[in-house]
Amino acid sequence: MARSVWKGPFVDSYLLKKAEVARASGRNDVIKTWSRRSTILPQFVGLTFGVYNGQKFIPVLVTENMVGQKFGEFSPTRSYFGHTADRKSRRG
Repeated sequence: MARSVWKGPFVDSYLLKKAEVARASGRNDVIKTWSRRSTILPQFVGLTFGVYNGQKFIPVLVTENMVGQKFGEFSPTRSYFGHTADRKSRRG
């Protein structure tokens, strides 16, 4: 279910502060975040975030098309290696 419009988008406050500091400094450092639930705001465009997927930080360069989506959508938590039965049948 979507979040109510009157509440506005959810963003962790520490993430917003880190983005403002990165913009002010002008350096292109990766901002590490564990907050996969935070919504991407227009202020984040052009910044690189390291989104944690449970194992490592996946670098995500925010573009204008990503605004309104969640950080978790861009760092998959599961890796799919295919069905092992398919490989066995091809070998034989």
